[in-house]
Formats: sequence, C-alpha cells, structure tokens
Amino acid sequence: MSLMDAPQYDAERVLRRRRLVIILVTLLVLSTIPMFLFWNWRQERIVNQFFTAIERQDYETAYGVKFHDPNWKEHAQKYQDYPLASLVRDWGPSGDWGKITKHHVDCSTHAPKGGSGVIVVVTLNDRKEPTRMWVEDKDQTLTDSPIPILCPHLGGN
Repeated sequence: MSLMDAPQYDAERVLRRRRLVIILVTLLVLSTIPMFLFWNWRQERIVNQFFTAIERQDYETAYGVKFHDPNWKEHAQKYQDYPLASLVRDWGPSGDWGKITKHHVDCSTHAPKGGSGVIVVVTLNDRKEPTRMWVEDKDQTLTDSPIPILCPHLGGN
C-alpha cells in the first residue's frame, strides 16, 4: 500500500473519537468526586450513631458503638478499663458537655502521617467549641482525639 492508496481523511470520524475521549475523561473525573466527598463516610456514620444514642440516653447502645461491639454485654469483662459507668459519667448529663440534645458532624480527616484512624469533628448542643472523636481504622472503635484539625466552613477549631 502506498501513500496514494491511503484512505481519505474522515473529519467526522476524528470528531467522534475526540468527543468520545472527552466524554470518557469527564465521566472518570465526575465519578471520582463522590469518592473524595464521602471518603470518611463510614467513620462519620459511626460517630453519628454514637451521639444519636447519647441523645436518647441509650448509653448501652452508645457503649456498643464506642467499642464496635453490639454484644458487649456477653463479655463485659473485656472492657473493664472503661466500664459503662465511665461512659455515662463522661457523656451523660453530668459530663463536661451537659445533657447532649443535639449534635452535628462538621468534618473529618485522616490522621496525620503515621496515624491509624480518622478524626471526626462534632458540634454538640450548638456550642462554639466542637469535640473531636478518633475512629480507629482497624477496628472502628471510638476515643477522644487530642489532635486539633481545621474545618474550613467553621473557620478552624
């Protein structure tokens, strides 16, 4: 086949191919946006479940969420370092936050380099200063987080 036998240039075919590439790249970009928006959704959901139970004063359920163990009563001795009474003392009406009647998950981020969890920032009872919860990646347990993080829409905390 020589240059003279080459097929004619098809502008329509080139345009179709260009459109297809643009559509595929756009779909790829658009499909990754939800992944980044909901990256920590599971950890935020766990914190939300914890505080929803606290609001209902269902401390047994909150305790199960904290340790990611809904059947914790069957082996309560496993958690003797932080018994249910401690959770009620810390998060109940006489705790630092008072009776928790309202909460809102503000933002979350992965821990700094070398960390093994996600920090979730939560506003309780519309207070100005939020609390931070640590959700451990490997077992989904909850603890307080000493690491401050900034929520862009809150102006930092």
